[in-house]
Amino acid sequence: MSSILLHKPECSESGYMYLASAACLTYSVNMINTQRENPLVIMSIFWLSFVVGKSSSSSITTNDNGVDIVLSIPDGVVASDQHFIGGAPASVERDNIYLSSASSDDDYGLEDGDFDDLLGGDQEWEMVSRKGNQFVIWPTSTAKQQETVRPFYVNGFNTYWLMLFAADESTKGKVSQIFQEASSVGLTVCRTWAFNDGGWRALQKSPGVYDEDIFKALDFVSSEAKKYKIRLVMSLVNNWESYGGKSQYVKWGKEFAGLTNLTSDDDFFTHPTLRTYYKNHVKTLLNRVNTFTNVTYKNDPTIFAWELMNEARCSSDPSGDTLQAWIQEMAMHVKSIDPNHLLEIGVEGFYGPSTPDRVQLNPNKVAQQVGTDFIRNHQALGIDFASVHMYADSWISPSVSNAHIKFVTSWMKSHIEDAEKKLGGMPVIFSEFGVSVRDNGYNASFRDTLISTVYKTILDSTKKGGSGAGSLLWQIFPEDTEYMNDGYAIVLSKSQSTSNIISLHSTRLMLFNSRCSWRCHWVCNKKKNALPSVAVDDH
Repeated sequence: MSSILLHKPECSESGYMYLASAACLTYSVNMINTQRENPLVIMSIFWLSFVVGKSSSSSITTNDNGVDIVLSIPDGVVASDQHFIGGAPASVERDNIYLSSASSDDDYGLEDGDFDDLLGGDQEWEMVSRKGNQFVIWPTSTAKQQETVRPFYVNGFNTYWLMLFAADESTKGKVSQIFQEASSVGLTVCRTWAFNDGGWRALQKSPGVYDEDIFKALDFVSSEAKKYKIRLVMSLVNNWESYGGKSQYVKWGKEFAGLTNLTSDDDFFTHPTLRTYYKNHVKTLLNRVNTFTNVTYKNDPTIFAWELMNEARCSSDPSGDTLQAWIQEMAMHVKSIDPNHLLEIGVEGFYGPSTPDRVQLNPNKVAQQVGTDFIRNHQALGIDFASVHMYADSWISPSVSNAHIKFVTSWMKSHIEDAEKKLGGMPVIFSEFGVSVRDNGYNASFRDTLISTVYKTILDSTKKGGSGAGSLLWQIFPEDTEYMNDGYAIVLSKSQSTSNIISLHSTRLMLFNSRCSWRCHWVCNKKKNALPSVAVDDH
């Protein structure tokens, strides 16, 4: 083993300690004081541990001059040729790196607030938008007009039932709990339902008629998400019968409009009355003023994106023409009300007739008979990013096999490549993925392998500036909600190995989401420097 010695020389309370890894990177942490309990010191150790890999030991000692941190690292990690961002002063002696301190960020070519941002400090809560094949946060305040944009890689989860739990005082606390637990492992985006059509605790009880108490529950979900710096993907209707879905719209058409000629749930996509019902729901939701924050939904940065439909399918028309016409019409409708938020479709990513050379990549023959077409669907005007789902355990075969992991890797890489080459450089989010540990021999170990595979594939794209823009686990539950578990739920407090994998991925993405990373990546044209290499190197 060898050691990295980091020392904060004698300085005032505004002094800085600069961290460097053997992989040739320099970081800054504002040392408010030299107390052992300072959380920034602890963060420094954690951050360095991530950069150089798992360490066997680390220690903090305090003295009159400042803080020393000694971190043990595996032999052979230290590189002989040291290149530090901004030319940070350092000396290498045997297996140790000794860093001297700089008086300000300027000495390193950094700007005020870079590392506050890197370490999750206070930030303005601004809208996420798209720049090329990546998501970004544009500064809006006058004080930050000269500031470069910040990248935003999606790192999140699904918890679909938040609105229903928020509607009941006995379960309302679970909403806060899930956001707190997700935030503790670094997750920043949650996908959830902004619909419940008809039935128990319905948001929309009948066309255009809403339960205000349920709407206030959705308001609460949004306000709580903001408290924990989590953004929301809000889905607007379901393809499936759960929570109403398109079948409920067909029932409403028969009951309230006397549409006796409706014969299929897919009439949802074609009948003018049902399309109007959907449009009215979109208009009502987007124009609603949140009763907790007093912010209109269409102006709320807490909302990352709108989703037209969860897992949209139209099996009655395998050509894809029916669904494509609906996507185009509804995308334009959403954008006419809210041109600022991102918009996605919510399809699973199956290839269709427009790309006959790609249909062999589908998991089964059924996939090309459900009326979806990944490339064509995402060429619709108004769609900002592509969505893809992954359920190898149910799509391929019920038995455990390495073929599942191979499929996930191939499925992801093909969609990232197509987003880059066939969709004009569009970001793609793998917005549902997981495995049920209840069935056919699948277990937590297999799930961890699957999650690690997804995360690695995302990071492989990220480090190249590719279209892989993030992922959303299906799904995370808090404790004592296991009675709703469909087998896919992850309870973080009871799944330590999975929590560790998520935390590591979050830390790596935190590096990419920093403004200094963005400048080095794009402004300084250092796209192949050590920064992205460190972020994905497990060794």
